[in-house]
Amino acid sequence: MSVADVAGAAEVRAPAWRGGFGRLWSAAVVSRFGDALRTAAMPLLATTLTDDPLLIASVTACGYLPWLLFGLLGGAIADRVDQRRAMWGVDLLRGVLMAAFAVAVALGHASVALLVVLAFVLTTFQTLFDNAATALLPSLVPPGALGSANARLMTGQQIAGTFVAAPLVPVLLLGGASLPYAADAATYGVAALLVASLRADPAPRQARKDGSTLRGEIAEGLGLLWRDRTLRGLCVATTLCNIGMGALIATLVLHVTGWLGAGHGGYALAVAGYGAGSVLGGLLARRLAERTGRIRAVLLAGTVQTGALLALGTVRELWVTVVCLVVFGLCGMVWNVNQATLVQERSPAPALGRISAAFRTLAVAGAPLGALLGGAAAAGWGLNTPALVAAALFVPAVASLARLIN
Repeated sequence: MSVADVAGAAEVRAPAWRGGFGRLWSAAVVSRFGDALRTAAMPLLATTLTDDPLLIASVTACGYLPWLLFGLLGGAIADRVDQRRAMWGVDLLRGVLMAAFAVAVALGHASVALLVVLAFVLTTFQTLFDNAATALLPSLVPPGALGSANARLMTGQQIAGTFVAAPLVPVLLLGGASLPYAADAATYGVAALLVASLRADPAPRQARKDGSTLRGEIAEGLGLLWRDRTLRGLCVATTLCNIGMGALIATLVLHVTGWLGAGHGGYALAVAGYGAGSVLGGLLARRLAERTGRIRAVLLAGTVQTGALLALGTVRELWVTVVCLVVFGLCGMVWNVNQATLVQERSPAPALGRISAAFRTLAVAGAPLGALLGGAAAAGWGLNTPALVAAALFVPAVASLARLIN
């Protein structure tokens, strides 16, 4: 059977909402809602504590650093432990931390150093949570429903974060600077209860060999990822695209407000367009994969995104930018849903946490690199050039995916 045949296996049915998947979906959406409140409020709080751009940027940077330092370790631990218990335990700890931070903000004890430490610790916990969630999902839904399950999870999270939480932040801030963080703490508690109530058969785990170490298990996960031609090519393509995405996202506000001269209203419209496209992509991802196969769906998405980036960087019209971002968001969700499903389908169950961690860590590493590249391109060659740099990076990514079809 060819790679295309494997990737194009049809969905047999959608996941049932009752039971485990419905609770996991609810936990993921509630948690994403709280995270979006926090991530929108934190930069605003940072600007009230310092006017140093480097210090403000360090808060965001600490959201990437733990993935580079501990992402592989989180995957190895996820393969060793009961994933359900790991997830609700992590959420309880994060809820306690956020509640304590909300109290600190309310009492006027917040500082940039505290923001940096909090961002670092929360993301460190997230490396375990996300890898455990990836490994847990296949035990909650039938194999043929994985694509639909991933699409529903990602779409629900996108709606909760972009269209519910983000507009709510200014309203909460009217009631006090600590309210977004208190709300985030509450969502962690709700998510922990939902995950703790799951009744799922634990994912199979290999018996540990005598003398087995976390380092050896991490190396095994990396080796399994590297030896799978499809996952290796997909990982390389995703990393290249994430470098381009980092360049685009880091400078998008400058692109819209500076190069287009569209102001903050134009920027808000552009971000909303991207969010709307992502939701639409979540609704279409499964159907497209059924028609073309997963790898072809990702290849098509990357090809269309390359064209959208070229138009974004060359046409100086706000409406074109918004349309391009709608298309870009739609194709990005198609890519993400099918990428996640391919990792779950092609990975041995006992090593899924490690393989997904290796994939995610390598891919995440591209974003901060791209942010620096985008900033340098905007400063040296013009505010529209990060989009063109991103398009240039998407070209070899798409080419690497095309080789997987044969």
